Amino acid sequence: MSFESLGLVPALLRALADQGYAQPTPIQAAAIPAVLEGVDLLAAAQTGTGKTAAFALPVLQRLSAGAPMNGKRPRVLVLTPTRELAAQVNDNLREYGKYLRTSSATIFGGVSMGPQIQTLRRGVDIVIATPGRLIDHLQQRTIDLAGIEMLVLDEADRMLDMGFLPALKRILAVLPKQRQTLLFSATFAPPIKALAMQFLRDPREVSVTPPNTVASTVTHRVHPVDAARKRDLLLHVLAQDSRRQTLVFSRTKHGADKLVRYLEAAGMRAAAIHGNKSQNARTRALGDFKSGRITVLVATDIAARGIDIDQLPIVINFDLPMVAEDYVHRIGRTGRAGADGMAVSLVSHEEAGLLRDIRKLLNAEIEVSNLAGFEPSQPLRVDAGAPRPVQGQRQPRPPRQNKAPSHRPHGHTQSNSGEGHAAGNRKRRRPRRPAAKA
Repeated sequence: MSFESLGLVPALLRALADQGYAQPTPIQAAAIPAVLEGVDLLAAAQTGTGKTAAFALPVLQRLSAGAPMNGKRPRVLVLTPTRELAAQVNDNLREYGKYLRTSSATIFGGVSMGPQIQTLRRGVDIVIATPGRLIDHLQQRTIDLAGIEMLVLDEADRMLDMGFLPALKRILAVLPKQRQTLLFSATFAPPIKALAMQFLRDPREVSVTPPNTVASTVTHRVHPVDAARKRDLLLHVLAQDSRRQTLVFSRTKHGADKLVRYLEAAGMRAAAIHGNKSQNARTRALGDFKSGRITVLVATDIAARGIDIDQLPIVINFDLPMVAEDYVHRIGRTGRAGADGMAVSLVSHEEAGLLRDIRKLLNAEIEVSNLAGFEPSQPLRVDAGAPRPVQGQRQPRPPRQNKAPSHRPHGHTQSNSGEGHAAGNRKRRRPRRPAAKA
């Protein structure tokens, strides 16, 4: 199957050829014809399956085939859970639509509203927004959504996890009733079905990946280690190939910053990305990572949404996620498009229960390998009796570690306010709080 057989126009085919894309992925082959038909769509697709192009390409084609922009009002609204994902979607739209006369803009928090207001006044066809900042614009009447013809809810499951449902309801209440709505999610979990019942009209369902599946090209490996020696082990793993781009996941924002300081002191080029970083700092860190100016990016779960890097060779879980499903989202950054990938987890005795949950979710064994010199003081047990960290309960303080070797640090990123509760150290089993502004 080719993109041409899906009915895409020559301008889009030319842009795809420029990007080196010859054949559609399964989600693209299933979703593009449905979107071009004009029906509402409920699509399940994991990160790394090409889902952005699955809606971006037909959206661009429908825009180019329709009437020109109605005044200065946008015609398409794309809602995303995080700033990074909004920026990534906008980059993709510009790449695919470079031979079309369409325009797009991002609307998200962490930056001044002034430039966004000026862009909206000039007029754009497509607005990619996070819910919190979009509501700010609605309240100040700096955006008019009366001309929206198509709505895309990207990573809807993550928006629900982050408590954005009230914000979504407020936004959809001001949209035209006659519109095409596309909802993309990692799964068809009951909350997503309920959301679709509220906002979509007789949607067509497309699912190309079973829930909680991972690429077969990814190798999973666990290194047992005492909590007090995790940082030393991380440095040991990274030093095996210091030129290799590595994404490291930390459970908390504070932990991410501490890791970066430790790695910089050891001579590594590293940066952190999380909700307390200013938008400029987050954008700079992500850009430096993509360009290779830094080789280690330490991220929290939420901030990592939107990180889209071809052939990222390795993902390291410095902390296991509190929710097993997040393991799938994390390692979805490696092993893409048939490339080999590695998912390494540094697991302490206290995290054995979390590892057991992940193994159960994947329904697969994960290689457990002790590294010489880092053997834990007690065996890592993943049977039914293994302990699990209790959310909200302070864990025993590990013994003081020796400081890292003294080296001149490479660069520094400033910290600022960001995503509120929708950050990497969220605790998802607590009652949901009011929606955060992204």
